[in-house]
Amino acid sequence: MRRLQQRPDAARYIMDDMVEDVLDRLSFLRHAPARALVIGDWTGTLATALAAQGCAVTRADPVPGPGERPIDEESPIPAGEGFDLVASLGTLDTVNDLPGALLHLRRALAPDGLAIMSFSGAGSLPALRAIMLAADGDRPAPRIHPQVNVRAGGQLLQRCGFAAPVIDSRSLPVRFGSLERLVGDVRAQGLGNCLARSGPPLGKAALARARAAFAGSADADGRVTETFEILTLSGWRT
Repeated sequence: MRRLQQRPDAARYIMDDMVEDVLDRLSFLRHAPARALVIGDWTGTLATALAAQGCAVTRADPVPGPGERPIDEESPIPAGEGFDLVASLGTLDTVNDLPGALLHLRRALAPDGLAIMSFSGAGSLPALRAIMLAADGDRPAPRIHPQVNVRAGGQLLQRCGFAAPVIDSRSLPVRFGSLERLVGDVRAQGLGNCLARSGPPLGKAALARARAAFAGSADADGRVTETFEILTLSGWRT
């Protein structure tokens, strides 16, 4: 994904939306965070904005780039760091043990610290799901990994001991003129299938069915509206 993001025309609108939302939420706090752990911010936009406000930022990523430290959200984060803010962007929908990851993130917080965690939700990609189902015919294959819905996210926050838990979702509609552009944007933003066992590649006949399904779903202008659902979980450590 990082290689894809090096292209000047790479799609970044989902990450941009997540960053804008985090900064908006932080603007309502009485005190700006002094120490922050930022995970998954592969554009660097959130880290830069926080640093400009005087925050000491530690950047981390499961696949670290320059200036980032490696992190496995399903493993304990080194104790004693005590972050005022933990922000996780676009990574938690791909972990195997989401409750465990949430527990580790909560424990990384200092007392009265805030965690804000945004990722793709179960309402994402309804058009692409339907297109892939039509392409696979009577032998459907896993093309998109399972994702979390709002209700499950709220239950997990409470289960993991966050105080004042809040979960909300928002839809980001995007219009596409071709199946290839839709699939390209999905892959470039890390929303493709991350399952250990995925379906076989589409053959020529299946690809033709997928393109036909895309065309059949298009509006009068030939474009298909795809929806990206972004879930945001937030909570405090008391």
